[in-house]
Amino acid sequence: MNDPASYTLSQMTDRERANLSRLIDYSSIKSVPEIWAIVKQRFPQTVALHDPHSQPEIKLTYTDLYHQIQQFARGLQALGIQSNPEEPIPPRVALFADNSPRWLIADQGIMTAGAANVVRGATADPEELLHIIQDSGSTALVVENQALLKKLQHRLPDLPIQLVVLLSDEEPETNQTLNTVKFSEVMATGASSTLKPTNHNPQTLATLLYTSGTTGQPKGVMLTHGNLLHQITTFGTILQPEAGDGVLSILPSWHAYERTVEYFMFSQGCTQIYTSIRYFKQDFKTYKPQYMVSVPRIWESIYEAVQKQFREQPPNKQKLVNFLLSASQKYIEARRIVEGLTLNLQPASVAENSIARIKIILLSPVYALAEKLVYKKVREATGGRFKWAISGGGSLAAHLDNFFEIANIGLLVGYGLTETSPVLTVRRPWHNLKGSAGQPIPGTEIKIVDSETRQQLLPGQRGLVLAKGPQIMAGYYLNPQATSKVMDSMGWFDTGDLGWLTPGNDLVLTGRAKDTIVLSNGENIEPQPIEDACIRSPYIDQIIVVGQDQKSIGALIVPNSEALLKWGETQSPPIQEIDWNSKIIQDLFRQELNREVKNRPGYRADDRIGPFRLIQEPFSMENGMLTQTLKIKRPVVTEHYRDMIDGMF
Repeated sequence: MNDPASYTLSQMTDRERANLSRLIDYSSIKSVPEIWAIVKQRFPQTVALHDPHSQPEIKLTYTDLYHQIQQFARGLQALGIQSNPEEPIPPRVALFADNSPRWLIADQGIMTAGAANVVRGATADPEELLHIIQDSGSTALVVENQALLKKLQHRLPDLPIQLVVLLSDEEPETNQTLNTVKFSEVMATGASSTLKPTNHNPQTLATLLYTSGTTGQPKGVMLTHGNLLHQITTFGTILQPEAGDGVLSILPSWHAYERTVEYFMFSQGCTQIYTSIRYFKQDFKTYKPQYMVSVPRIWESIYEAVQKQFREQPPNKQKLVNFLLSASQKYIEARRIVEGLTLNLQPASVAENSIARIKIILLSPVYALAEKLVYKKVREATGGRFKWAISGGGSLAAHLDNFFEIANIGLLVGYGLTETSPVLTVRRPWHNLKGSAGQPIPGTEIKIVDSETRQQLLPGQRGLVLAKGPQIMAGYYLNPQATSKVMDSMGWFDTGDLGWLTPGNDLVLTGRAKDTIVLSNGENIEPQPIEDACIRSPYIDQIIVVGQDQKSIGALIVPNSEALLKWGETQSPPIQEIDWNSKIIQDLFRQELNREVKNRPGYRADDRIGPFRLIQEPFSMENGMLTQTLKIKRPVVTEHYRDMIDGMF
């Protein structure tokens, strides 16, 4: 049996080791906040944070940022947030807010004060936020604004919250029963206080990130300073940003993926530029960033905008563009063969290599023409200085991978989970294997096992993906039972994903063993509650929600034929025979889905079902689509209806 894919720090390639040697070394620090004193000393006047869309516009240098983090931390300590060396877990402070410079100041100020933060976005369901406060035992709460506080305050007296901080400049309402202060008051308190030392070490809890479970109740993922530092100290094997490089920030800062990459970029003196879905295309051109952390939906949006421009050209220009794209596709496919960057388990033969080299020679002039006429203009949309984006939060569709390679826009794909801090694997700039999720990052082991026997599988064999490394969480907070379900005694974490390894240790993901659906915008959808809502319709007998890596979820529906026939009899004129594809039937199911999904508790816009298909054969034990306990076997159903599902999207 081959050893698992493994890159320990002592086994880095010469190239990875050389990459790290060019960057600031943080291997000796013990906690995340120690970064700021180092980076302030190295890049005192470099802009760390730039929020061009705030009123007024905000720019903070690394010196400004360091002092504001320290001041916020001193203010929290003076207001009662104190770590106790006798306690194994530091005090918890809930931080419910969205992207802004103040979010980072609060995040790092909380850690600097000796506490761990419990993070979630300000737009999350209030009941979910209240559950997080209660489950985490948070004793203080930092919120985006007064509006969010109003949604929570009816329950706060029953929770252990002793201090509330508004990140906004709003005056706290006078009828507040809790000690409530605004951001500027914390800073003012901190200006006249002294910072008390903390006892953080790599094993200390740094943050709690709540993620949905199969029951729907979020579980608190415990990430330590050591978990986060592993990511910060190893990303440099892949990317080597320079001080002052612009990093466009569009994903939620509290999300593990955005957060750890942000920390790494800050550790090297980069400038973070805050953007949003509304502004990011404009900000690409205005601020000409070098890097971006992204999800597939961002690249879908850019791709669709480019395609729209192509479609608006005169017919003769459209023909030319299509010809150039087709020839370029053949060119990059040949180039991949020559470079050994295909997913084939066996390397290309001498003959295949020779044919590929001939294609490259023949197509090079066409590709050069396309570069001049088309691709250079596409790159201008990213500002012209763009180096690399890492795309995560779901796999990247092949047509997007192909297009951005053709246009020579640097796009890497990574993979991981909240429980893994999150990055496990990522493609390398010099080994950007399309269709894969990349190779393990340093210190990380990946192995593929049979989902039932747990026996390790050979390269090329599909099975369950297990991971091990310094970035694996400490466990689910106060939930050892849930922890034991995903982590074994040897430290292997069950990702719940299916995949296989290439002979070169690239991970190729093929599906999800667990039910969570990740949309192309990075949102996680739990299908069971949505299915439970839809099944209330008298016309739906069985339903399975699908949509992994798509813009929206969809559904396969087994209709209740008897109920449909009765409904048909009430129509004018009566419908004697049901035509599944008729407009009246399709409209009926659209109304049913919309109503039931919107009426369910905790409805979000991403829960809306987009495309759907009606199928006549019920899921049963006989056709292998139901378990003995009458649960739908999702992997079996999705594989059986793969062509239909692909056609839906």
